[in-house]
Amino acid sequence: MNTPMRRLLLTVIGAPAAALAVWALAVPLAGITLTARMGAAPQPVGPVLVIVASLVAGLAGWALLAVLERRATRPGRNWTIIALVVLVLSLSGPLTSAVGAAATVVLLLMHLVVGAVLIPGLVRAAT
Repeated sequence: MNTPMRRLLLTVIGAPAAALAVWALAVPLAGITLTARMGAAPQPVGPVLVIVASLVAGLAGWALLAVLERRATRPGRNWTIIALVVLVLSLSGPLTSAVGAAATVVLLLMHLVVGAVLIPGLVRAAT
């Protein structure tokens, strides 16, 4: 596996690892009840959901970057702008669906941590 591909893969794997670390500090260690309204009733936000959601975000970001690299003149710049907009929009999820102030803070932090890993990591790995 070549170095750029390895970096991309490590970045996509690093995002769920970072989000899971935040979850582990907040839920089992700090004892915060992490619950969000998903549909009709509040649901607990467990480690599987954290891993799957951040992995999907990483893979989607990687796919978009690959498309932009083939079609755009400045793929890194365009991707970074799109990724930042998506990150800001994603913050509305915890603000509107989290149950309680502590859950809101933890979910916002997880979104920001995933963005902090993916945005610079994917751009650097691709160039």
